[in-house]
Amino acid sequence: MFFRTLSGRFLILTIIFVMLAEVVIFVPSVARFRQDYLQQHLELAQLASLALLATPDDMVTPELSDELLKNAEVLNIVLRRNERRELILSSPLNEPVMESYDLRGASTYRLIADAMSTLFINHEEVIRVIGRPVKGAGLEIEITLKVMPLRAAMLTYGRNIFLLSLLISLISSAMLFVAVRFSIVRPIRRLVGNMMDYQQAPEDATRVITPQSRVVELRGAEETLHDLQTQLTANLKQKERLARLGEAVAKISHDLRNILTTTQLLADRIEASEDPTVARVAPKLVTSVNRAINLCEQTLTFGKAEEAAPRPERFRLADLVDEIIDSENLRDEANAVKIRCEFDPDFALEADREQMFRVVINLVRNARQAMVATQGAGEICVRAARTPSGVEIKVCDTGPGLPKAAREKLFQPFQGSVRKGGTGLGLAIAAELVRGHGGTLELAETSESGTCFRIYLPQK
Repeated sequence: MFFRTLSGRFLILTIIFVMLAEVVIFVPSVARFRQDYLQQHLELAQLASLALLATPDDMVTPELSDELLKNAEVLNIVLRRNERRELILSSPLNEPVMESYDLRGASTYRLIADAMSTLFINHEEVIRVIGRPVKGAGLEIEITLKVMPLRAAMLTYGRNIFLLSLLISLISSAMLFVAVRFSIVRPIRRLVGNMMDYQQAPEDATRVITPQSRVVELRGAEETLHDLQTQLTANLKQKERLARLGEAVAKISHDLRNILTTTQLLADRIEASEDPTVARVAPKLVTSVNRAINLCEQTLTFGKAEEAAPRPERFRLADLVDEIIDSENLRDEANAVKIRCEFDPDFALEADREQMFRVVINLVRNARQAMVATQGAGEICVRAARTPSGVEIKVCDTGPGLPKAAREKLFQPFQGSVRKGGTGLGLAIAAELVRGHGGTLELAETSESGTCFRIYLPQK
């Protein structure tokens, strides 16, 4: 279980990497040890040669000769002081010389290759080693010796290096383990602990993490998590308020629907009046009351789940826009804002007529209210055109444009309004209704010369 943690894996990886680094150092180190071992035996052989040359007639007893060779751990010594090679000391050779190694000017690659070949020898052999005498005591010195003592010394040296490397890696890993545990693992655990604590009650703002880490990457993660949790907490609170508001609106819509039903009955009686003015206004009054009742019923449905699914029908867009113009002209008695159409009067589309009425009237009403409040007058133009895959409806005005703060949260409930007293629900509802048709509602452009919204609806 420990090795599945970040600390455990870091510990294992540190040991492995340190050991790999030691292996890289181990090979040339063993080659260097072999070179020093052979050079040392060459020097011992040189001292034995000098001891022999110091005697009268360069002669010693066989016992002393054997002792000199034994101390130098060699079998034969050949010294070349001038052009002539001279056998200084010798002992019987029962085996032939298998390899010759010249240490004079040997390359690093050659030394490493010879060292590796020596390690893989598994039986006794006699080798010849050639070197240069120290202190200018001759031109060349040559010795023969058995290879197994050399191999044993190299293996002992390698084992010591391995154990030392293992000790160094364990100490280094332990130190790094402690450092990583305090500088990385603990902050990560704190981060995870906060996420688990926040999960228990995301509405509680006191559970939002406070960035504390001094590590740049972890600090960035904590700050990002802080922003995310803050936004999520705010959204949850807003959704809770919206849920309560929806419940209240549903209750109000229920009662309002009953009141409007009575109004509808009265409007039906007014419609039967013979007064010309009443006869002209009554149908519009009945239509408005019917639409209000329908809206209340849809609001009740929305409070339970979501906006009702669209019921597509084919209708002329001009009739719908004319109805909106008549409705808005009743509100704008001075007729300060002109509303006009720029599309074929026979232009038709397949959609839920009632929902599209709510979408377009929201856009038109927002534009009219903005122009009346800022410049007193203006013009709204509704355009429509067909595309290869659907229809495109644009509602453009000559108003002052939308401020940057409003553009950032334009389609978010209770946040996208720029008018004092506005709720910011109009565009949010319109966008949801368009999405229900599989289309999109977007801000096409806005500037000081006006604003334009684009509705796209796919058509079969």
